Amino acid sequence: MENKEQESKSCCASTAKNSIPIVSPDQGLSGHIVADDRIPYDQRNTHTVKSTEYRIQGMDCPSCAITIEKSLKKLKGVEFVEVHFSTSKMNIAATAEPNLIMREVKRVGFDISPMGEEQERSSEPSFWKSWLPMFLSGGLLITALVCTWLAVLPVVSIVLYGAVLIICGTKPVKSAFFAVKSRSLDMNVLMSVAAIGAVWIGEWGEGATVVFLFALGNTLQQKSLERTRYSVKGLLNLAPASVWIMQQGKMIQHPVEDIQIGETIIVRAGDKIPLDGIIIDGQSYVNQAPITGESQPVTKTNGDIVYAGTLNEEGLLTIQVTTTVKDTVVARMIHMVEEAQANKAPMQAFVDRFATIYTPIVFGVAIVVSVVPPLLFNGDWSEWFYRGLELLVIACPCALVISTPVAIVSAIGIAAKKGVLIKGGSALEAIAGLQIIAFDKTGTLTEGKPHVVGTYPIEATEAELWSIASSIEQQSSHPIALAITAYANQHAIPQLPVTSVQTIAGKGVQASIDNQTYYIGHVGWLEEIGAPVTKVTAYIDRLHHEGVSIMVVGSINRIVGIITVADQVRSTASETLQQLKIAGVASTVMLTGDHQQIAHQVAQVTGVDQYFAHLLPEDKMNRIKEYQLQGKKVGMVGDGINDAPALATADVGIAMGGAGTDTAIETADIVLMADHLEQLPYAITLSRQTLRIIKQNIWFSIMIKCVALIFIFPGWLTLWVAVLSDTGAALLVILNSLRVLKSK
Repeated sequence: MENKEQESKSCCASTAKNSIPIVSPDQGLSGHIVADDRIPYDQRNTHTVKSTEYRIQGMDCPSCAITIEKSLKKLKGVEFVEVHFSTSKMNIAATAEPNLIMREVKRVGFDISPMGEEQERSSEPSFWKSWLPMFLSGGLLITALVCTWLAVLPVVSIVLYGAVLIICGTKPVKSAFFAVKSRSLDMNVLMSVAAIGAVWIGEWGEGATVVFLFALGNTLQQKSLERTRYSVKGLLNLAPASVWIMQQGKMIQHPVEDIQIGETIIVRAGDKIPLDGIIIDGQSYVNQAPITGESQPVTKTNGDIVYAGTLNEEGLLTIQVTTTVKDTVVARMIHMVEEAQANKAPMQAFVDRFATIYTPIVFGVAIVVSVVPPLLFNGDWSEWFYRGLELLVIACPCALVISTPVAIVSAIGIAAKKGVLIKGGSALEAIAGLQIIAFDKTGTLTEGKPHVVGTYPIEATEAELWSIASSIEQQSSHPIALAITAYANQHAIPQLPVTSVQTIAGKGVQASIDNQTYYIGHVGWLEEIGAPVTKVTAYIDRLHHEGVSIMVVGSINRIVGIITVADQVRSTASETLQQLKIAGVASTVMLTGDHQQIAHQVAQVTGVDQYFAHLLPEDKMNRIKEYQLQGKKVGMVGDGINDAPALATADVGIAMGGAGTDTAIETADIVLMADHLEQLPYAITLSRQTLRIIKQNIWFSIMIKCVALIFIFPGWLTLWVAVLSDTGAALLVILNSLRVLKSK
């Protein structure tokens, strides 16, 4: 183990350059650990019947979801049912006929349709279906109030009030009936009792106003909630519904669902790419912003991977398909985001538990207030019954229970659009509380691929050195060889004819040029074959201290020269770590399997607070556990493969480059879809903003209830004002939550 001074190093970022030579990737073992709660629902379903998804319309608050669940559980053949208010989705495993399931949901008072792309695109109710009843009942209510004010024949006002009660009250009364039947005490029950009670004591105007305001509030809430529930709806329309293929020399359109893996498709300039695949002909700029969040188009050419939903901006591309329409990256993103939106945060679970206790208690208090004063203290029955009805309205916890899920769903949706996949409310809440963030080195703080950083001709010119080296390395697929050939191609280095190419594992490559055998590889290997390496001993000693991979080029008679290759620190790494400090992260740590000297150099450039070298994957995991035992909340950022144990152990696992890595998506709690480290501060800032908004919502909801309760007993509160305060509070909570969608 290194001493403390070596392990921990604070650095001044202002002295760092944009890049520094770093040696090869971390040493470690490949692994894949997936925590049970991170496996998608459809992969961990243990029911004997296959589950089916439906879209539910008309839910106003989480209690509606509970009513639907309880009603469906009574149906014969239903093994499992789960309704998510935040996403308007229902997952059900049942042998019952789909028509029977849909009929039961409609009977309870909600619209339902099977999940599917076409339903997704047309699931929102029309404007007139939503607002015509509101316009009609609003006009009738105003007319009735005017008639009452003008002292027109009372029966006219009563008929008009009755019409409003029927138009706006039918749905909540119907839902209330089934809620009581399933032993749920939801807002429909409370509002229905309040309206019926008002009519019973002769307050027709109050009753009509209650149901109208309640219906208006629900309509406004649903419209506002649509913005959160469909915050990733744009992803559904990213990929086109048809593709172009070449048949008998002609381009023909086919439905995207008919295309199988291995088929070839054509994508014209200006068209969206319909399926994931590999370019086999053509070159273009591709806008990947919808998937990765990258602001600039990326150059794509033969052999490059492209994703469904991205835009081909210039040339004609011929693409070999690698996934079906249901398995594209964008399809997986949609599935995981919607699953994440249904995942409750600890704060939301607490609020839901509180609401289940609060509502029955206030309901009981309302009964006591209505009955006890008239019975024991000679109070006026009508007056105290009215106050009891006011308490019923205040008992509705709608604003409180909506306060959390709306903000969380909004945050997860907007993050997905910007290339950050947050896998649930728990992860969103946890990342806000991180005190320490640990980073893998290779591919996280560094670019993860070697680059040529130095050329040292010894017994040849630089041009000859590069011609020999690149000609030999053209025959190899080793990462260092690819770095050398890429450099040669970039600088148009002339190639020489080579023969007898042979790769020696762990040592290098040898080949014959003009009947002379040349070697390129580690200095120890050239020393073994008798090359005059003493001529470069001084170079080698100095370069070793710079932390680079040293490739010696030579023959049995001479040393042609040296080429140094290294990984490079990301140009954004130092700035990202500074932004994390500004965001409130107390400490940053680098965990690497690389050498101590290399780790020290990266620490100097990036400005990490601590670093630990020579770590195997299990060592990284144990280091995370040590911080956790100290009471710290720890996040781990890695590539999702070698770092899988540490990602799964950390309080929040964060994977880089998830657009192309299945392991990253499965293992981590948060996935940065592009290979961009700078998305991390955005995720933390978004999380903390969301939690602030949630706390504002909760306190506002509680304060409104407290003020309304205080106003009841002096007689300052009317029934319709109580409804207005409740529905108004719910609407304001939703609008406040929508501020998350403006996050940058």
